[in-house]
Amino acid sequence: MTISLPVLSALYRYPVKSMRGQSLAASPVSPLGLPFDRMWMIADPKGHFVTGREYPELVLINAIPSDRGISLSAPGRPELFVPHEAFTRPVEATVWGDQFSAWEGAVEADDWISAYVGARLSFLWTGAETARRVKVDPAVPLSFADGYPLLIIGQASLDNLSAKVGRPLAMARFRPNLVVSGAEAFAEDGWKRIRIGEATFRIVKPCERCVFTTVDPETGRKGLDQEPLRTLAKYRRTPAGVIFGQNVIAEGATELSVGMIVEVLE
Repeated sequence: MTISLPVLSALYRYPVKSMRGQSLAASPVSPLGLPFDRMWMIADPKGHFVTGREYPELVLINAIPSDRGISLSAPGRPELFVPHEAFTRPVEATVWGDQFSAWEGAVEADDWISAYVGARLSFLWTGAETARRVKVDPAVPLSFADGYPLLIIGQASLDNLSAKVGRPLAMARFRPNLVVSGAEAFAEDGWKRIRIGEATFRIVKPCERCVFTTVDPETGRKGLDQEPLRTLAKYRRTPAGVIFGQNVIAEGATELSVGMIVEVLE
């Protein structure tokens, strides 16, 4: 009898927190996560992070990173390239109560984003080297991601949720970096360590979900039916919150590509 092993079926990065993600065929990975993943974010005038929870239309902005900077484009807005040199001032940034140093001063980008959403906002960059660290493991660097460098979700888990909601749901609602196919629904909840390529990955904790999952990534609007959060709350609620997906830390560096075997070590 042939036993099929789980495989890495998709790779995603999100250069700007809450903006549209990019599907990748292959990518390096390190303890910091995928290159360019959430290296930029939007903040209010006090440096507090702003996301699609407040401005769901942010998910419609395309952000294409490069070694020189990042290009932004959105419906009804001219394309804008923001070079690293535009970020001229250090600023204290805050993500979920975690305060750390970042960079601001990209005035054109501030104006571009503010005009798009209709509120005064700032565009921040981590800098060439992020000053932030994972709270539970200060040796691990962290970008503007919520709390961990990587998020993994099983395709079967999404299929299970879609069936319960009664319509297909886009994986983009949940913003994973790693998608695994060939495992049972929610198998990732029981994993502690996995190996993909030359690196091992530590499964740290479940990802708690919020109203951002109700934003349709194609329209940039919150669903009036509060799905899929409403359904998730019925069968995925824990003392920590409503969970879907697992936060992950890479324990080394490797090259990832779609189709690679995912070996469950424990």
